[in-house]
Amino acid sequence: MKKLHLSAAVAVLAAALSACSGGGGGHAQDASADQLAADPVTAIRNAADITGRTGSVHARTELTTESAEKKAVFNGTGGYDYVKRLGRLEIDVPPGAATTGRITEVVLPGTVYLQNSGAKIPEGKWVKLDVRQLPDGNLVSSGATDPASAAGALRGAQTAELVGSETVGGVELKHYKGTLDLAKAAEVTGGRGADGLRMAAQTFTVKEVPYEAWLDAQGRLHKVVETFAFAGVAGSKAPKDQVKVVSTTSLSDFGKPVEAAEPAASEIYSMKASAPAK
Repeated sequence: MKKLHLSAAVAVLAAALSACSGGGGGHAQDASADQLAADPVTAIRNAADITGRTGSVHARTELTTESAEKKAVFNGTGGYDYVKRLGRLEIDVPPGAATTGRITEVVLPGTVYLQNSGAKIPEGKWVKLDVRQLPDGNLVSSGATDPASAAGALRGAQTAELVGSETVGGVELKHYKGTLDLAKAAEVTGGRGADGLRMAAQTFTVKEVPYEAWLDAQGRLHKVVETFAFAGVAGSKAPKDQVKVVSTTSLSDFGKPVEAAEPAASEIYSMKASAPAK
């Protein structure tokens, strides 16, 4: 069977088909009364909703994929607007991947738009995908875990341990470690925002996902590291065929406006079916 390297996953998926982003309600809420829960599991499970009540966040992402044969690192910047339930990331693709340069990703609950996602896509055009079309629900295949999905996964925290405190940028952050269940996270999240988490829960081979999270005194999420794994050879459970993915999402500038808009219909590229052979 042919191996699928995640460093080329965006182009492969776009060509073959030729994100989940939920969290946050329809309006910003007063988050001034939010406080970090004393119980670690409660604090972690509350982080997505508390962060969502800030209205918006800016984000930096790093996604490292490693198999027996190669390693690749994707870096991204952008943000998420919890009021509009809309996010945007600019992702730098490392050398050697099938897609080169920078991928732009716009995410909504259950939907992802990708620009520069494959050689067959005209420059400037977007490909629209339902995250249910993607085996991993777009949690890693576009080179990043979007901020809403990264935080939303913590709703499925099964264990949490406070391991220490760190001061970053003058802000004291509590550092937690534990494991989470993506299927449980999807159940709690609900709606289209749960689609990506649900797909990933079915695809990833490690069901108890390890995580580390850093929360401030209000319970807001400043950083989360989640470690996923999937089979690089379909159906294989052999260690040599497993691909490890470490996704790091760092959040800042809570409440600062985020520039993100859904692409216009005229900007969407529809792959045309090949004409049947005569």
